[in-house]
Amino acid sequence: MNLPHTLRAQIETILGNGVTRADPLGQSFGAGLARLTTARGRFALKWAHQPLPGALAAESRGLKLLGSAGAVRVPEVIAVVDPPPETGHAFLLSVWLEGDGAVVDMVALGTQLAALHRSTAANYGLDHDNYIGGTPQHNGWLSDWPQFFIERRLLPQIELAGAHNLLNGGRRHNLERLLNRVGDLLDGVARQPSLLHGDLWGGNVVAADPSGVPGLIDPAVYYGDREAEIAFTELFGGFGPAFYAAYNRAWPLASGYTDRRDLYNLYHLLNHLNLFGEGYGSQVDAIARRYGG
Repeated sequence: MNLPHTLRAQIETILGNGVTRADPLGQSFGAGLARLTTARGRFALKWAHQPLPGALAAESRGLKLLGSAGAVRVPEVIAVVDPPPETGHAFLLSVWLEGDGAVVDMVALGTQLAALHRSTAANYGLDHDNYIGGTPQHNGWLSDWPQFFIERRLLPQIELAGAHNLLNGGRRHNLERLLNRVGDLLDGVARQPSLLHGDLWGGNVVAADPSGVPGLIDPAVYYGDREAEIAFTELFGGFGPAFYAAYNRAWPLASGYTDRRDLYNLYHLLNHLNLFGEGYGSQVDAIARRYGG
């Protein structure tokens, strides 16, 4: 592929090597993705002329925070330019994880994710906002998890669905009833603010080397209840029994987790409703009816 000339020149200056090959890897919410080959090695590039405001800078901060926990491999950030210069591109340049085609060791992933979740903070949230897919994710600190889940997760998505004309009368009514019950539904569980990847579906898990060592990409990090992370891994499949067995050996989930799982996944289903439309409406409605009483 042909990278924009000014972008290529900037990257080659940073790396101190010429880019000998640029393989396109598609797009993600308006940003181009590519694998770059140089004499120094291979690198991952995400770039955009008009990116989501602050998205690449937030992703860089998220990768660094995950990396600092020392639990799971993530790409090393080489450089980030965000916001873009007036006539150029915003971009995030990181080391390519060299596990092309290898099968991820899901037992190791379960063990390492439990270790990641043992990285904690005093409160729920983060010191900056970021994105979940193409949607702003609000992370302002709160000390109470049910309050955080209502105010920082469900309410912004519900308000956005209303702005998109995606709340018919029954859906709005059931979601409002559910919001009134979240405190009771999440009550009585011993929990702590754990460092979460935040967008942990199968597409964001890769092999970091040919042996299948796990690697995580494209985070939406914050400190939250670890049940929310495990719940999302179950929403779209792809992890398998070995992963969950390894996680629970390392740090068993609390009793009643499966009763709360779909409530946590309502956040992601609302986000998919907002991003991709009514195809996710029936799942949102089923959960709203179930927990809304």
